[in-house]
Amino acid sequence: IGSDPNNWIIDEVGDGNLNLVFIVQGAIGKVIVKQALPYVRLVGDSWPLTLERAYFEYNALIRQEERDPGLVPKVYYFNKNQGLIVMEYLDGYNILRGKLIRGEKVIGLAETLGRHCARLSFRGSDLHMKTSKKKQDVSLFQRNNELMAITENLVFTDPYYNAEMNRHTEGLDDVVKILRDDVQMVSNAQYMLAKFTNNTETMCHGDLHSGSVMCTENKVRVIDPEFAFYGPMGFDLGMLIANYLMSFFSQPAHRHSIESVSKYQNWILKLIKETVENFEVEFTKLWETERVGILYPKLLFEDQGYSSKLALDAVLRKVFKDSIGFCGIEMHRRCLSLAHNADFEEIEDTRLRAKLEARNLMMGRELILNVNRVKNVQNIINLAKEFNGKDIL
Repeated sequence: IGSDPNNWIIDEVGDGNLNLVFIVQGAIGKVIVKQALPYVRLVGDSWPLTLERAYFEYNALIRQEERDPGLVPKVYYFNKNQGLIVMEYLDGYNILRGKLIRGEKVIGLAETLGRHCARLSFRGSDLHMKTSKKKQDVSLFQRNNELMAITENLVFTDPYYNAEMNRHTEGLDDVVKILRDDVQMVSNAQYMLAKFTNNTETMCHGDLHSGSVMCTENKVRVIDPEFAFYGPMGFDLGMLIANYLMSFFSQPAHRHSIESVSKYQNWILKLIKETVENFEVEFTKLWETERVGILYPKLLFEDQGYSSKLALDAVLRKVFKDSIGFCGIEMHRRCLSLAHNADFEEIEDTRLRAKLEARNLMMGRELILNVNRVKNVQNIINLAKEFNGKDIL
């Protein structure tokens, strides 16, 4: 950016819940400087955090670049003591969530993110990594316990009781009561929490939503992996699908005609379908070409003349099933817990917002209760269409 700090222009542009983000522009170019605060930015210094979370984000970025080159910003500098990362400025890119609210489309979005989730899932697991390296990685990221605790509480637990920092839209009380009184659903959500906290299948982004993706009209990059951890393969995919569904349900408040709402909602449903399909295609390709870890080794299958397709199908079914459970929980926490989505939050008409959030909440309940019945991505699409036509409030 140029060596003379007197010529630098610095703007704080962060809109996230945890950190400061600066654009630093010099005579030559621009960079992004992300700095952790010793507390949760959204709440203030009453909720302290260590700066070490930047260390885990740095390590996640390095590994993501190895496992899916070109999808994350380049890292230029890291300072552990200051919790500070200097990285590539993504010129011309905008946050995906804003684009979805504005009704813009991104060419290749489903292909890129479906493949990205598959590559991170496969290449960060015992299907591909040397087991000694995998165990070292798990040990490292298990120290990211403060941010994992945020997920464990704000995502999996707080939505289902009257937690101190919860909030929800006026008019949703009856729906919230249905959810919190549903012991079977709450039990299922806690079962998914057990998977989250006990399972170290692969390195997950940990917070893969439409605010963690930046796009142009035809290019896609993934940012903000500070919540990275080793967990279930279906976690990132489920979180991403949930955020697409919330965009889907929010569309009547953002478009100006029934026709435009319908067309854009159909595009989002197609996006969900193609994301899952690309995940499965890419995962299958990696299974066939990069399965060199200790799990399902070729010496037990192909080297003896046996097909490993039954094993692959079972793995993919498990990943998809897990993603459904995580999806439903994310749909709940973004309306009931501390951190909400702009998809709904920017709807000024409170009655309309509550109406649309109710559809989202009740579909989330359906997914959590019926993970075994949702066999494929078409089932998700059918449910989305069904709940989009319901007047729950």
